[in-house]
Amino acid sequence: MQYKTINAPETKSISLVAHDNMKAELIQWCKEYQTTLQAHTLYATGTTGLHIEKHTELTINKLISGPLGGDQQIGALITEQKIDVMIFFWDPLEAQPHDPDVKALLRLAAVWNIPVACNRATADLLVTSPLFSSSYAKSIPDYQQYIQSRS
Repeated sequence: MQYKTINAPETKSISLVAHDNMKAELIQWCKEYQTTLQAHTLYATGTTGLHIEKHTELTINKLISGPLGGDQQIGALITEQKIDVMIFFWDPLEAQPHDPDVKALLRLAAVWNIPVACNRATADLLVTSPLFSSSYAKSIPDYQQYIQSRS
């Protein structure tokens, strides 16, 4: 696979996702970093987005609920290079009926070199990084080159 370098923008598009047992923790995290998050474009799956907006002053672009296809919507935004960071507070101790969707979403984030935080500690490190609110160079797959080489 060939790669190309692009600039991640200063103002990031951030997806916020949480399993049911983790929604309260994500909301608390959003409250703590509300000032920083307000400078960015935020996306969330349906129920999570509603709860975040209800308990913070953040504006959320709400997708549909995760199990109903919201995870796939975020995945599509990642492949379209419209998501720069994913904060996904998932519950590792609870089986999820849509677990294959979650794994697919995490795989897409890895393929497209999207920073992912799956817990509060990692989310804290991401949001406090100097790169969080600045532009930086990153590598992504060059699928145009890949397609041409297969022809």
